[in-house]
Amino acid sequence: MKSFPKPLTAEEEACFLKKLREGDMDAKRILIERNLRLVAHVAKKYLKPGEDGEELIAVGTIGLIKAVSTFDNTKNNKLATYAARCVENELLMMFRLRKKTAREVSLQEPIGTDREGNEIRLLDVMESEHVDVVEQMELRRYTGRLYELLETALLTERERRILVLRYGLYGQGERTQREIAKELGISRSYVSRIEKNAIEKLREQFELE
Repeated sequence: MKSFPKPLTAEEEACFLKKLREGDMDAKRILIERNLRLVAHVAKKYLKPGEDGEELIAVGTIGLIKAVSTFDNTKNNKLATYAARCVENELLMMFRLRKKTAREVSLQEPIGTDREGNEIRLLDVMESEHVDVVEQMELRRYTGRLYELLETALLTERERRILVLRYGLYGQGERTQREIAKELGISRSYVSRIEKNAIEKLREQFELE
């Protein structure tokens, strides 16, 4: 990154802050210019391969301008500490906006065509089918975790077997408690108790995570 003006001394900073409070806009300019090194320092933490360092500094400078404009030395100990926080907030807002924009663009991307040859976007499918994407992602995550727990020692072999049969897991067809009882040679009420116990174990495990 390019070089920046030397930071102000504590005495110089206090002097220019006093002038700024008195309405001296030239003092404001000097405070901004002499704190650009701080912007570069904060921006450097977010500089990754492919990232435009100049853009980071430009966005960070907006945070610095806000900091100088709103700094109150009766509430904040150091301008540098306050400014660093403002610069970082501005950069984080930029990154959040980028992610939001990227998601919006991806939803507009064509994913195929209909029978008439018209482009179909992911957003069209979501709107037409009223799909709750977040809910579906959560469901997929919980389902995956459920199968993981079934492979652990959390459940007994009988508990696992009854859940697999009862809810048609692993591609099995769903069975009634009576059908399972007949297959395992136990009473239907016993199947019910085992099923409830197994579900309770899984529920407690999910609550711990």
